[in-house]
Amino acid sequence: MNEVVTRCGSVAIVGAPNAGKSTLVNALVGQKVAIVSSKVQTTRTRLMGIATDGAAQLLLIDTPGIFAPRRRLDRAMVRAAWEGAEGADLIAFVVDAKTGFREDASAILDALRGRPEPKMLVLNKVDITAKGKLLDLAAHANAIAAFEETFFVSASTADGVAELKTALAARLPEGPWHFPEDQLTDATTRLMAAELTREQIYRQLHAELPYASAVETEKWEERRDGSTSIHQQILVERETQRAIVLGKGGARIKEIGAEARAGIAELLGRPVHLFLHVKVKEDWAEDRAVYRDAGLDWVD
Repeated sequence: MNEVVTRCGSVAIVGAPNAGKSTLVNALVGQKVAIVSSKVQTTRTRLMGIATDGAAQLLLIDTPGIFAPRRRLDRAMVRAAWEGAEGADLIAFVVDAKTGFREDASAILDALRGRPEPKMLVLNKVDITAKGKLLDLAAHANAIAAFEETFFVSASTADGVAELKTALAARLPEGPWHFPEDQLTDATTRLMAAELTREQIYRQLHAELPYASAVETEKWEERRDGSTSIHQQILVERETQRAIVLGKGGARIKEIGAEARAGIAELLGRPVHLFLHVKVKEDWAEDRAVYRDAGLDWVD
């Protein structure tokens, strides 16, 4: 009887902001492990989604979007993205096919040219892109960097995702799995809970609130009745932003809390009591603790 050959390896998912990297990671895993929104730069930390395909376990590194950094937080996010690619068994370069190779995506393509890791090109959002444009984008990218294969997918509809997953799995090195079969992410529940609240801030406030906010977990308590009590603090830079998060009569933060609580309860599989507090902290982006909690390195 032949033994099953298992495979396990890391796949760095890189790309420009809003290319659909987190949506793709969720689609490959088959369950939500990374927060998504229509706003760019939603992903801040380097998070691993764990997917399986037959006898292969894929360690999917969902990296922050790579862009031209201006602030310390920007620099930390871009560093996290490139560090996620270093030493990966594969790099999957995700491109928003609808927008094509604008400045950020072109810069990443140039940077990938000299990287030693095997690379796959993933043209995303094919469901809203003309076929002729897809072929032009693929030809342009492959003329610049050596991609082993090109895939056309829609992460939001899952079109082409299964084929991509199988191809990634086949190129992973042989070896034992690093995580149990039922584990879907390496992120802690505290980080995931904070991320779910931050996702609701982005989704509900849209253009009203800039990226001048963060979520910290102040207290986490397991109650005797089997429920979990979580106190989170939303940090903003100005009093006007605090007013936006609170909303008229506190209506907005109640809605943010209700949606976040539902998501966290689903994540934990038990009832959750979520308490949100908004604090004005002008220099929160210069607080080392915020970076540590988000899994980011402090950069000078």
